[in-house]
Amino acid sequence: MASAVSSFLSLSSSSDRLDRVPFRESNHNNRGIAKLSSPCPHLWNPTDSLLLRHRRAARICCSSTAASSSGSNHQQLKTRRPAEENIREEACRRDEATGSCGFSACYVPFNAPADTAETYSLDDVVYRSRSGGLLDVRHGMTALKRFPGSYWRDLFDSRVGRTTWPYGSGVWSKKEFVLPEIDPDHIVSLFEGNSNLFWAERLGRDHLGGMPDLWVKHCGISHTGSFKDLGMTVLVSQVNRLCRAPLNRPIAGVGCASTGDTSAALSAYCAAAGIPAIVFLPTDRISLAQLVQPIANGATVLSIDTDFDGCMRLIREVTAELPIYLANSLNSLRLEGQKTAAIEILQQFDWEVPDWVIVPGGNLGNIYAFYKGFEMCRELELVDRMPRLVCAQAANANPLYLHYKSGWADFKPVIAADTFASAIQIGDPVSIDRAIFALKATDGIVEEATEEELMDAMSLADRTGMFACPHTGVALAALFKLRERGVIGTNDRTIVVSTAHGLKFTQSKVAYHSNEIANMACRYANPPVSVKASFGAVMDVLKKKLDGKLGLCVSCETAYPPCAKTSFSAIFAPTTC
Repeated sequence: MASAVSSFLSLSSSSDRLDRVPFRESNHNNRGIAKLSSPCPHLWNPTDSLLLRHRRAARICCSSTAASSSGSNHQQLKTRRPAEENIREEACRRDEATGSCGFSACYVPFNAPADTAETYSLDDVVYRSRSGGLLDVRHGMTALKRFPGSYWRDLFDSRVGRTTWPYGSGVWSKKEFVLPEIDPDHIVSLFEGNSNLFWAERLGRDHLGGMPDLWVKHCGISHTGSFKDLGMTVLVSQVNRLCRAPLNRPIAGVGCASTGDTSAALSAYCAAAGIPAIVFLPTDRISLAQLVQPIANGATVLSIDTDFDGCMRLIREVTAELPIYLANSLNSLRLEGQKTAAIEILQQFDWEVPDWVIVPGGNLGNIYAFYKGFEMCRELELVDRMPRLVCAQAANANPLYLHYKSGWADFKPVIAADTFASAIQIGDPVSIDRAIFALKATDGIVEEATEEELMDAMSLADRTGMFACPHTGVALAALFKLRERGVIGTNDRTIVVSTAHGLKFTQSKVAYHSNEIANMACRYANPPVSVKASFGAVMDVLKKKLDGKLGLCVSCETAYPPCAKTSFSAIFAPTTC
């Protein structure tokens, strides 16, 4: 008993924490204070119910220890867990002690009515409804609504930056909104998410008419360098659950068709879980950085002489015959993780809703995932409205854009042409119905970007401190167009979603800055300058490069630092000694 009490004690830095009511001061809608007196108090913090349950014993132990121990012994009481217990085991112990609040989720046909009789357990291996349509994960909202929105806001905020398993992940810090019933020991996480919301101050000020509230959500700052980590942690965690006791499902591996980033994420998470990964990649259509990731993580990589849509058809046929779990966004589990990026955005603005969110679109699961995240927060009253969504497509792979421009007439797939935004080079997107639903529900817009527009936008953003991928370039180009038409206002709070890290697409950047792209002006190219190894040659190049930026004495051509006769102000304007 004493060791158990000691472990409970060690979770708090001071005993008075047990009596404090956590408080987050809000400046929006007078949301006020979250109270611990809820029907399920352990949700406030993964450890709070245990702490409260053993408050009296903990205080007695603390008092006796303080009376009989030195300062160094007191420090030992702060150990988070017994030495023989790792963070997974600790999380499992706490989960068993606190029990369940009745949170649940299941599969239903996409856009099914609330009273639909067609439901499936998340433990079923099923990807389509009986009619052949898409499935969606539906949460038991009645149980979630037993807690006010302020409660969920403060709960999620309290987990940010923690190492407590699995809440240090940006995805699993919202576990109740993702996979509420999964055992923490089954979760496969690389502490993904919690990505930077980059204030694009200079881009907005200098190139977009003075936009002061422009932000880029850098989802590519993640374990494998892409947005896909958010969904893959959920899918692979569920597969891990299915493979282990008591379910023991006969799953031989997890497979996907990919344009690069999905395969990287799947391979990394399967490697962490010890689950075989099978990847179908279109030959010569992804970057080397994307190709090497699944290879390095030990996946079985099949390079297939077709495009992504051909790979997708093949993987669906294979998974229908072999016990390989399908990991593409046809599987709606992935979207549960991806939607947490929307919740993160709200957190990063202290739960204020932005005006616009611009998302690159290929297979179109992303735009629906952002809709799900924002809508779930609205329905549970964490926020009071939705942002308007924009889906940005490359003009060489733009089936949704053409459908939007036709007034949502009959959808027609296209044959996607080559595009630098290779991850969204998809002509027959699986999630077309989901995307249409999300855009209609948010009064959304679809915009496209040519190859030159997306590369120029990417390169211009890089010149203001970013290192964007071509897909982010598509979203940025859409922003430029919507600003030019006056659709997005100067003071509108606007978020551009960056889905991958620019380091995965250095080939396209090298080609652009080397002026090697046919029929493209490459207006912002910045190639290296070859210079002889002499002071005079270097000075000639620098004086030409810094013309107008560094003051030079007209008489003696002295550069910074100026000659003795030149005033300090002459550094910034030509003068004569």
